[in-house]
Amino acid sequence: MLNGSPRKNGNTSIALGEMEKVFKAEGIETEIIQIGNMEIRGCVACGSCKKNGKCVFDDIVNEVAAKFKDADGLVAASPVYYASANGTLVAFLDRLFYSSGFDKTMKVGASVAVARRGGCSATFDQLNKYFTIAGMPVASSQYWNSVHGREKGDAEQDAEGLQTMRVLARNMSFLIKSIALGKEKYGLPEKEPWTPTHFIR
Repeated sequence: MLNGSPRKNGNTSIALGEMEKVFKAEGIETEIIQIGNMEIRGCVACGSCKKNGKCVFDDIVNEVAAKFKDADGLVAASPVYYASANGTLVAFLDRLFYSSGFDKTMKVGASVAVARRGGCSATFDQLNKYFTIAGMPVASSQYWNSVHGREKGDAEQDAEGLQTMRVLARNMSFLIKSIALGKEKYGLPEKEPWTPTHFIR
């Protein structure tokens, strides 16, 4: 579970904490990693990861990549800045998904947006794109996965938002367990060779 907020124990932490309680009750092991307060540079498109199997910048991205490889799911949570996710989290996710060459098919993804007022749905869409391009099913809830609050602790008053987090965690747990059973019986979907088509040749 990735916390894209630079503020420890803030409203994004409250949202993830609500999910974590459900995961624990469902027997799902979790780890929350605070990303938003780290110094993480963006991808420079050097191509080194294709040769070496990891990002050339040997930092938290490579550490999390090793954990992600063994995980059954990933939650990316971010505060909303200018109707989009925290830039530090975006830089992290760009490098994580691009540099890690392992198959992410059927790992379950979930995104969470936390805002004072607006921009949650745009951030939600932005984060989900990392999952969909990697063949990861996206967990849903009873509403868009968002919680509201401005000052530290305000999210505790968003009863509907916290309920949305609990429903999200239950649905994600169900998907993780169901996919595990499906993989045992059917394996993963058949892969086709990639057929890249460029608009300018």
